Amino acid sequence: MEGRRRSKGLKMKFGAHVSTAGGLSKAVARGQEIGCEAIQIFGSSPQDWAFKPVPREQIELFKQGLVAGIGPVFLHAIYLINLGAPSKDTLQKGRLANQLHGPGGRYRCDGRNSPSGSHGGRGFKTVLPQVVEAIKVVLDSSPDGPCLAVENMVGMGQHIGAKFDESGAILKAVDSPRLKTCLDTRHSFAAGYDLTDSQGIQAMLDELDEGADSANVAAIHANDSKRVCGSGVDRHDNIDGFIGEEGFTAIMGHPAFAEVPFLLDVPGFEGKGPDQQNIDILKKIRTRVGLSS
Repeated sequence: MEGRRRSKGLKMKFGAHVSTAGGLSKAVARGQEIGCEAIQIFGSSPQDWAFKPVPREQIELFKQGLVAGIGPVFLHAIYLINLGAPSKDTLQKGRLANQLHGPGGRYRCDGRNSPSGSHGGRGFKTVLPQVVEAIKVVLDSSPDGPCLAVENMVGMGQHIGAKFDESGAILKAVDSPRLKTCLDTRHSFAAGYDLTDSQGIQAMLDELDEGADSANVAAIHANDSKRVCGSGVDRHDNIDGFIGEEGFTAIMGHPAFAEVPFLLDVPGFEGKGPDQQNIDILKKIRTRVGLSS
């Protein structure tokens, strides 16, 4: 992916969603403390439409911190975005949020991960033209370079993109090299995709884009599951849940993901969010599947 920064000799990068509390510049140090090689952050409060501009000095300090070698860096969109909303006002806010917060040119970010929202009972095919048009507006109005990565959803209720054929249909209709997929392992597992073996993983990728490789996957939200496959329930777990180390060995060993960053958003073994213990588990698996050099 254009702009992606990698440590010399390292193919697959691991990181986490880290807090920007106290200032954007603190995010890099928090990532370093737990062994991150890549990070994800919120560009603003995830539960608020309002966007408070980040002071220029904070942005510069953030960029300086990245010199230490952490990257790629992704912004996560606010939770309120719903590209399938029947309300024009909500839809416009969703577009605006994606434009103002990214995909991240000012923060030197590689991309922006965003939910797609819900069709509200109208059905995916009904809202597809609206979703496609909204994404095109976002891409046309955003800086060149960073990608927009639409996250697959968990499958509860009326989510858009819970099935990868829907994600694939959006990618095909938008037809832009800057539109990618952010693959959430927990959401995939909850939606019924068995990620514990290579055949299940390949079936998921085939559904996305008929034999897809890593080209359409910009990032992976590496989260385990507190519930069984197909539960339709979004309960994140540390890397010791129903997917487990065996499942993540299959995921990380699949050639499609050899150079895709894995970003943790797990509760942490002490309940304080993504931690070094989870990152160390992923690094151990990386060594096992031969992607450390």
